[in-house]
Amino acid sequence: MIDPDGYRPNVGIVLMHSDGRLFWARRVHRDGWQFPQGGMNTDETPLEAMYRELHEETGLLPQHVEVLGSTPGWLRYRLPRRAVRRNDRLVCIGQKQVWFLLRLTGEESDLRLDLTDKPEFDHWRWVDFWYPVEHVVMFKRGVYASALRHLAPFARQLAGPQAVPVPSPEARLREAQMGGCGHPPRARAFGGGNPARGSGSDSGG
Repeated sequence: MIDPDGYRPNVGIVLMHSDGRLFWARRVHRDGWQFPQGGMNTDETPLEAMYRELHEETGLLPQHVEVLGSTPGWLRYRLPRRAVRRNDRLVCIGQKQVWFLLRLTGEESDLRLDLTDKPEFDHWRWVDFWYPVEHVVMFKRGVYASALRHLAPFARQLAGPQAVPVPSPEARLREAQMGGCGHPPRARAFGGGNPARGSGSDSGG
C-alpha cells in the first residue's frame, strides 16, 4: 500500500539487550546491515505489524520481548532514484515508519533467522546503541538518527547513561545534515494510541 504522497506504511524494530546494545543484522546475500523492518498489511495496526515482522525476521514471539516505547507518529525516508518502485499507477518514493523499542526478555537461542522460505537476514550481532546511525545505508541514516533519538530515553532508563549516552552537538549536526527530522514530538511509552492502520497489502522490508 502506498499513500497519496508516495510513501509506504512500515514498521521498524529496535531490539535491545538489557545492557543497551542493539540487534544488528546482515541482509541475505548483501553487505548491508540494518534493523528489522517491514510493510504493514491491510487493516493491520503498527503493533500487529511489528509482532508479525519480528517473528518473520528474527523468530521471536511476543513472550520473548517487552515493548519499552515507540515513536509518536511517522518518520519518513526517501528511496534513492534507482530504488523507486512502481505499483500500477502509484510510485513508491519511500517509507513512512513507526519505530518500536523492544527489550529481549527471552534467550538469545530464541533468535532464529531461518523460519521463512525467504529469510531477510543471514547473520546478526549486538552493537553499541548509536553505532547503526553511521553504518546503515546512507539514505536511511537520517531516519535512524531520529528514531534512536526518540527512543533513547526509554533505553537509558533500562541500561543507564553510559550504555546510551546523550549525543554530542556534533552528532546532532550530523543528523541534521543526513536529513534527520529535526525535533519532532516526544516519543511515547508503549500503551498509547495507534498511528493509522494500514489500508493495503505489502509486507516487504
